[in-house]
Amino acid sequence: MTGDATAILRPMRWWDIEPVLRLENELFLGDAWSDTMFWSELAERSSRCYLVATQLDDVVGYAGLCAYPPDQAYVQTIAVDPRHQGQGAGTMLLLALLAEAQQRGCANVDLEVRADNARAIALYERHGFRRIGVRRRYYQPSGTDALVMRRETPA
Repeated sequence: MTGDATAILRPMRWWDIEPVLRLENELFLGDAWSDTMFWSELAERSSRCYLVATQLDDVVGYAGLCAYPPDQAYVQTIAVDPRHQGQGAGTMLLLALLAEAQQRGCANVDLEVRADNARAIALYERHGFRRIGVRRRYYQPSGTDALVMRRETPA
């Protein structure tokens, strides 16, 4: 489905794992997370926040945050169905994670992004992330580098 329907964000639940895995495997191929990884992340309620973006009850995106106040939060994952990219779901997910990090009192938010993902890098830079390093051959088995980016909470 495409169009201009606005995505709705809600907490990810166990029944979202199947549609999230379909997107994960489509988007990340050899680098995709397993269902066990998602189950594990959802079980860590005290330090995690996972969201899905839906349109007409279909999962069109998802994102996750790991928070360790007061110092650090990490964007664990963020993805949007290619058929829905450019419609604002990625921005909504990112802003919701940033708000969650702030609510939890985290001073900084870090993430890793594939060095060849120009669209995601541009999104992160638009929202205050800056490049702070490179992790060579981070994504396996592809061997793609990861850019490490950080957003510091404005004083």
